[in-house]
Amino acid sequence: MLANVCLKGSEELYATPILQQTAFWSEVKTSLGAHTLAVNFTSHRSDLFPTIGDRPSLQSDLLVILQQVNRNHSLAYVPYGPEIEPSDEFQGIFLEELSESLRSILPLNCIHIRYDLCWESYWAKEKEHFDENGVWRGEPENHSQEFRFNFGTHHWNFKKAHSNILPTNTIYLNLTKSKEILLQRMKPKTRYNIKLAQRKGVTVRSMGMEGMDIWYELYTETAKRNHLLLNDIKYFQAVLDARAENSSSPADVSLLIAEYEGKPLAAMFLVITGNRGSYLYGASSSLHRNLMATYALQWEAITQSQQAGCTEYDMFGISPTPDPEHPLYGLYKFKSGFGGEIYHTLGCWDYPLNKEAYTLFRASELCSRGYHLS
Repeated sequence: MLANVCLKGSEELYATPILQQTAFWSEVKTSLGAHTLAVNFTSHRSDLFPTIGDRPSLQSDLLVILQQVNRNHSLAYVPYGPEIEPSDEFQGIFLEELSESLRSILPLNCIHIRYDLCWESYWAKEKEHFDENGVWRGEPENHSQEFRFNFGTHHWNFKKAHSNILPTNTIYLNLTKSKEILLQRMKPKTRYNIKLAQRKGVTVRSMGMEGMDIWYELYTETAKRNHLLLNDIKYFQAVLDARAENSSSPADVSLLIAEYEGKPLAAMFLVITGNRGSYLYGASSSLHRNLMATYALQWEAITQSQQAGCTEYDMFGISPTPDPEHPLYGLYKFKSGFGGEIYHTLGCWDYPLNKEAYTLFRASELCSRGYHLS
């Protein structure tokens, strides 16, 4: 199924709309002290899809982030990769062979590979997993998920991770339509709030590193308000500073600030990769919330993405269903108002390379906050 699995320079990572699989993301992570690997591989098309098509083989690649778990062990994390998405019945088989091929180029102390898959969930494609109102019922218990994912594999080795790292549920907006149509497809309240912010004098401007202090103050306020862990300012500086312009997969990053009478009310990171604009991080003040600055901010990000030639916009992270008890329900309510299609992914899957060490690691995840990186 696979051939020519080999390392290459991260600057050679292929162009992709998936931010976390770009040379840009490799540069961000490297600047923060992580070690990254770029891997090329060739797949036989007939082993991935029911019909062979015109090309007998497909060339693809993936970005791997290596991180120490403890003094003696590391893991290999693949954020939203691999990009190539085989037909459902071939996914476990393909990923198993890829994992075994990667084994030879990973450090000897690497205990497992964690794939944070952006592939669409099997259970989001089947009508019986939606209720009478069209609301997704979610995935079955982990045992059932593992049985389906491992079916057809040689070793039945894949384990569903205890928790996901990157968002597994998002909303994509189709930007090939006019602004008028985009506004028409929004919920009336969202459309009203965008116009209200404009009427009240909320403005949005793009900033670079000179806006970092503004961002971090808003972000700190948001984190405290929502009881979230606070990332160091160096993390956001790395994202804003990286470009990877001399690579095959660069990114264009903007820090957008929504203001009223010179007072910052909301901010977000807009990242454009290929044909996709992504809402990566957001923050807002508790002041003047009646001015709907966050709506003006999103509309500006959508507009800028469209002007840059993007055909889609990723809202990046919502609750899987409109459940008021879910911690991300507020994001679901806000983001779904802009229209678009909800997309559910398979999330994090582990392929153990050292089963004894992995068993200990998996148990430790249950006793702690878990191991998180992105």
